[in-house]
Amino acid sequence: MLFDTLQLSPQEIYRLLVGGVTPRPIAWISTLSKTGVANIAPYSFFNVASCNPPILWYSQVNPREGGDKDTLVNLLDTKECVVHIVSEPLLEKMNQTCAALPADQSEFAFAQLEQCPSHSVKPPSVRGTLVRYECTLREVLRFNSLPMGGSAVLLDVKTIFVDDALWQDGFINQMQLTSVGKMGADFYSHTDNLIELSRP
Repeated sequence: MLFDTLQLSPQEIYRLLVGGVTPRPIAWISTLSKTGVANIAPYSFFNVASCNPPILWYSQVNPREGGDKDTLVNLLDTKECVVHIVSEPLLEKMNQTCAALPADQSEFAFAQLEQCPSHSVKPPSVRGTLVRYECTLREVLRFNSLPMGGSAVLLDVKTIFVDDALWQDGFINQMQLTSVGKMGADFYSHTDNLIELSRP
């Protein structure tokens, strides 16, 4: 099959992109609204943009009704967030936070997530996450404000938390992290069967 993107609807393009660009790391991002409501939501268009300076990026695909999702609204208002890496024990809790809740309802309460204080930013962290990045907003790149359009969000990493049990010989133990990835549709991938190959 060969697809010409000019002949496809945004929804058809979305299915082809997320079904093929796999597995994708998941940024589970907590923010605070300007009225103090704690929001948390997962984003699977996510990765490292730079190490010097340390910058993460994630992309918001606009809702079908248009506009920004709560995470980006809050980031623009308060400039702070926490990016959590989702490990297998928290997968189902993370999935609960995909729910389309009103902006004044906290996903922390909805998914019964236990909070803990962050170190350098005001949004709370999820207790039990093994790796998380406390960040401030650097820049938002707007591509399209229409439904299914996108915005790339650049985040400056201020503080990095790694669970003590994972930190071994100057590295994050990949076998114990058990991070999960996003596949197409409603599928997720596990990382409990890793293959190690030395670079040539």
